[in-house]
Parts: sequence; C-alpha cells; structure tokens
Amino acid sequence: MRVTSLSALFLSTALVAVALPAVAQDKAGTNIDPAATGTPAGASTFAVAQDLYAIGMANKDALTVLTAAKLAGSVEVQDAETAEIDAARVNMSAVEQTPLAARDAAPAAPSPVMNAPEGEAGVGKIALFTATSDEDGAADGPVDAATMLASAKELAGEDETILGLIEDVEAEGSRGRIGGAISRLSRLPGGMTDVWEVPFYGSSYAEVAIVGDGDANLDVLITDENGNTICYDVSWSDKVSCDFVPAWNGYFYITVQNTGSKRNSYYLMTN
Repeated sequence: MRVTSLSALFLSTALVAVALPAVAQDKAGTNIDPAATGTPAGASTFAVAQDLYAIGMANKDALTVLTAAKLAGSVEVQDAETAEIDAARVNMSAVEQTPLAARDAAPAAPSPVMNAPEGEAGVGKIALFTATSDEDGAADGPVDAATMLASAKELAGEDETILGLIEDVEAEGSRGRIGGAISRLSRLPGGMTDVWEVPFYGSSYAEVAIVGDGDANLDVLITDENGNTICYDVSWSDKVSCDFVPAWNGYFYITVQNTGSKRNSYYLMTN
C-alpha cells in the first residue's frame, strides 16, 4: 500500500476483466494483500501532470508545461457516472464531523458509513455537512492536455526549438498511451465532505487519485469495508495518489474534505 502527495511523486514519475474467486474468503481484518504490489499508471500519472503544470506556469517555463501536457495526454481518461447514495443507508453516528487533519498520524478509522446493497457494484457518493462558503473558485476542474499545450505555446513565444517539440507532441496525439483512468467530477464547496463508495476486485491492483483544481485544500481518508485505514493524507495539497492490492472483493470508502473557503472542482480517478 502506498499513499503519495503528488508534489513528491512527480519528482520520480515525471522524470523517468479479472475473474471473481469462486472460493469462500475470510473478510476479517484489513482488506490489503501486503505481499502484492503494482505500478502506478493512468490515475496517478494524470495527477502528477497537474502538479508539474502548476510548477511550469509559476516559473513561466514552457518546457515544464510541455512535459506536463505530454504526461496528461498519455492517459486515456474516461468520464463515468456516479450514483447518489441513499441517505437512509448512511450511519451518521459513524461519521466523524471533526476535520480529518485533527486525527492522529495513524488514525483509527470510523466504521463504514454505509453498506452496499447486495449485488450492487457501482460507484456512489454522498455529500455531508453544511457548506461554510458558497464562493466559487477560479478554476472549474483540473487542466486537460489541450489547455496545457496552449499554455506551452504561449510561454514558448518565438522559441522555434520548443515550438517544434510542441508540434511533435501534438502530432503524437493518443499514440503510446500508457493506460486508462476513470474520472468522476465533484464540485465540492468549502467546508463540505464527500464520501465515495467504490468497489475493487481482490488480488487486482487498485489505484485512486484525487486531483483538485488548485482552489482549496483537500484532505483524504480511504478505509475498507471494515473501517480500517488504507490511505490518509492531510498535507496542504489537493492532489493525492494512493495504490494498493485488496485481498478480497470489497467496497472502499473515500472521504474527501474541503478545508478551504472556496469550491474545489476535483476528479476522483480510479483504474
């Protein structure tokens, strides 16, 4: 299991139908196979591109922005629908209303706030608590590859070398893509909390990335169906990547908390 704040992850990354088991499984304990590993792919790569783009724009560096565009363009992103979780399934007594950042460094997670109906395997979400601000942020979502390329052109000016590299990236298009990611957009006001319910297969690599628009800090907690903490990040960032291999087929609960005063339109991205 690995949880990564993307400001650290980009330093290493930017530079360089599974069958269901038929046997009964013991679903006690934490739903992680500690011996299994995987390689971060589409979801975390797209998140890294966002951090790299922000660095390039801050430094007015066309080459860095172009690298971000190439990373973002290497991922096939598929938009997906989200089901609305029935509020009657939410156990409010299990939901911590205190900020995630107030927890200990190795928190004991609350019990699952809901249990998926038998046979249901979709992704659901419910928004909890009252917003402290309805102020819109400056952005309306993470930046896509086309916008990054346009920014790189503007920063390049009349630099023919970089303009030539930009043309090469544009010509490359979708060729050589490293893998896909499924994205779901949430526009989360300041002070609000989203809780997502996401199923993953056992013995298969699972990847989750929260990719914000930069307008507010997002804190993230991921638990399994037994309430055990899988990933926890309260760094001052709105971009977090987490990957793990479940030991059995199960639901995971992703809590995303907007601790800022502005809306953050973020992607939940999974493989």
